[in-house]
Amino acid sequence: MSRICHLNLARGYRGGERQTELLIRELARRGVAQRLIARRGQPLAERLVDLSDLEIVPVRKPFAMRVTSVRGAVLHAHETRAAQLAWWRWRVAGTPYIVTRRIGKRPSANVVTRAIYRDAAACVGVAGSVAREIADYAQRDVATIYSALSDLPVDRGRSQALRKRWGDAFVVLNVAALVDAQKGQSHLIEVARRAASERPGMHFVLAGAGRDRTAFERQARGLANIEFAGFVDNVGDYLAAADAFVLPSRHEGIGGAALDAMRAGLPVVASAVDGLPEFVDDGRNGLLVPPGDENTLFNALIRLRDEPELARALGAAGQSTAARFSVARMADAYQALYARIADV
Repeated sequence: MSRICHLNLARGYRGGERQTELLIRELARRGVAQRLIARRGQPLAERLVDLSDLEIVPVRKPFAMRVTSVRGAVLHAHETRAAQLAWWRWRVAGTPYIVTRRIGKRPSANVVTRAIYRDAAACVGVAGSVAREIADYAQRDVATIYSALSDLPVDRGRSQALRKRWGDAFVVLNVAALVDAQKGQSHLIEVARRAASERPGMHFVLAGAGRDRTAFERQARGLANIEFAGFVDNVGDYLAAADAFVLPSRHEGIGGAALDAMRAGLPVVASAVDGLPEFVDDGRNGLLVPPGDENTLFNALIRLRDEPELARALGAAGQSTAARFSVARMADAYQALYARIADV
């Protein structure tokens, strides 16, 4: 029987799915027996088929009917629907489970959701702010295990082609799901609108897919200084070709894309929300702005463009910060937690 059973039933491939993949790959490298319960037809399972020792169980709705597929010494739920299924398995078979919470918003107050967090063998927040929110919500101890950055490959030919296409523009990159309620890109579009008239020579690239793309494209109509790249699997090439990275989120668990940008040496401008200030130190390794404050966001990006020495210094300091957020460190912490729960 697989010692660790991961559950992730999300659609698409966002930060939580990337973190799930990173953890599974690192544990596989260490020889840990694992099973993955994933939504059928979604990218996470497809991206992991190369791991011959990983047992992948694709499932469809209704997920509660798949409870017998959930088997392991420890269950690790990586998102909300997965936590529900892990809770049902605990009720049926008493299998201990862990819930990792990846967003800073407080969970629903309904009885079942509270029970899911209360009955878990352990709860984890991907940043200190997330852990504190869940501890207050569930009235229990919650561990903090920071998300890891990715080792994103760079194809020099592709990154140089991007840079050539963008020319001499100062390129501001955002990599995030196009979901305004969380990621706040509508504010960035208004910053691009202002830059088009006041500071020509800036180019804004939004890389990501999501439900608000059509609305964003409508909002940006007529702006030649903004492009929607869609979901890209070669994020490393975009980071290597850009001049600055921006994450104007309204709320955020930790903002792992900002860590990846730091690893690439880009100066980062991010909202001062949730887990972001836990690694973005304003003025030292990045710039923090109040969420929704378009004027301050605009001025921060202009500052990076006009002060290249500052941009370089922030980028260099950010690289040192990012080095602390390795996949190995994250896997060490989860393995210690698994061992405490089930002696695996």
